[in-house]
This record gives sequence, structure tokens and C-alpha cells, in this order.
Amino acid sequence: MNAPDDIRLGTLVPAHDRTPDVIEQLLPLGFETFQISFGRSIGTVDLAGLATRIRRILDDHVPADGLPRRISGLAAYGNPLTSPECERDWERLIDAAATFGTDLVAGFAGRIPGRPVPESYPRFAAVFGPLSRRAEDRGVRLAFENCEKRGTWESGDWNIAHAPQAWDAMFAAVESPALGLEWEPCHQLASFVEPLPQLRQYAHRIWHIHGKDATILWDVIKRHGIRGGVPYLHHRLPGFGDTNWTDLISTLRLCGWRGSIDIEGFHDPVYRDALETTGQCAALGHLKRCRGGDYVSNVW
Repeated sequence: MNAPDDIRLGTLVPAHDRTPDVIEQLLPLGFETFQISFGRSIGTVDLAGLATRIRRILDDHVPADGLPRRISGLAAYGNPLTSPECERDWERLIDAAATFGTDLVAGFAGRIPGRPVPESYPRFAAVFGPLSRRAEDRGVRLAFENCEKRGTWESGDWNIAHAPQAWDAMFAAVESPALGLEWEPCHQLASFVEPLPQLRQYAHRIWHIHGKDATILWDVIKRHGIRGGVPYLHHRLPGFGDTNWTDLISTLRLCGWRGSIDIEGFHDPVYRDALETTGQCAALGHLKRCRGGDYVSNVW
């Protein structure tokens, strides 16, 4: 009997010429899903060709647990409110999603640079009103990353979708069932938000989760505060930070959530460079234990 696939565990893979080869090497390590990230721009990538190469590798892989491996989503993290190219990237990914076997496209909501968050709402509606209709027509969901990208409520350059007050306003500005969140506890911890109550409140609008954690250096905060020029947190892989992922996954299941948690690597200050894959595999193992360990079918 196949293991249940309500919550899949995978990793984020940057898009480049070697992406299919990277996925092929990661498959034997137990990753169940892959989010393809195009960074700030798709550029000249041949999406159809890339999809064909990736799908061929996934189709040829025979996993021990019987669950086919798949692409959980596509993502690009530019500013669509100021860049026509980034706006077109959303269009291209929406149109290409089905060829990758996914119904999810993620990225930043964008921002009017240097202005308070609410001043971006009219432009957000102008951009994502048409994009949401395009997504609905193609059966695609759009997920906004909750990263503040070093911005605040008063000023920033990239993304307004980093606080509940903004999420509520965005969903009111564009009333579409296609719009949701790409959420992770790391960015909420960095804002001193307790992740689990927020997760319970917004689980019904969370389409995708990044497996990234944080460690808050409270001794630094007590001495220097958060504006003293001394780093007061580390972004960590799951299992090395402050989040209780057992409680997080239990909360998701209690909310009836289905989807993928994809590890966002290349941020951990310890498990990086030569230890990157080691750290990601450790994080994957930790998340699998927090999910309940190896699946055992009922004997009753």
C-alpha cells in the first residue's frame, strides 16, 4: 500500500541548465517533491524544454514507497509591481505550470519601493487582478512568499506580503480563490511572531510551505537590541532552529491541510558549502520524523 501523500516533503531547486541532473541525483536521497525557483527572473529559459527533461527523469524514477515524485511548484522572486518583465514572468509560469505537472506558481507580491505597504495595494490589484483571472482559467494557484526582504511596514523594495494585515488587504483587493500564501516559520520568527497561531488562522489560504527555520539570538537582542547593527538571528534548516516541526505538521493535519513542505537551503550558516547536501538530508530526515516517521499501514 502506498504511503499517504497529504503532506509531501521535498526541496527547492534553482533553475539552470543542470536542474534535471540535480533532481536526478537528489531522487535517491528521499526527497518527494521539488519546487523549481527561477530567482528574480526567468530570463531566456526554455520552459517547455526544461519541463520535458524534468518530467522524463521523474517518470523514470521508481520510489520505494510507491509514491510518484513530482514538481510541487514554480517560482520567481522579482518585483512585479515595478517590473514589466517580472509581471510577464508570472504570466509565463502560469501558462507553463501544467507542463511541469504542477498547479502552483509562487513569488513576491511586489512593492512600490520606499513607500508604506498600503500604498502598494492599488498597483497590486491592477497587476494581480488579471493574473488571478489567468490563473483561474488554467486551474493554477498563486502563492505569495511571506519574506519581508529586509523591508518594514513603512519602507521596502520587494514584497508587501509579509504580515497578516497586508494579507487580509491583498485578498480583499483581489477577491480570487487562486490567491494564497507561500508561508514559512522563519520569517515570522524574525518578526517575533508565534508561528502556530498564525498557521491555524491562515492554513486555508496557505498553498505551499518552505522548510526554513530560524534561531533567535536572545542574548544579542538583550544586549544590542534589533537596531544595533549586530545580527540577532540565523536562518536555519529544519531541525536546527527554534520551530517545533512536530507541532507544526500536527497543526497542518488538524487543519486538513494538503501540500508540500520544500526545504529552502543555502541559508544555514553552519550547513552550507561542502555541508549543504548533508544539512538538507538531515533536515529531510527531521521533517519525516516530525511527520510521524515511516508509514505503517493499519492492521485492524
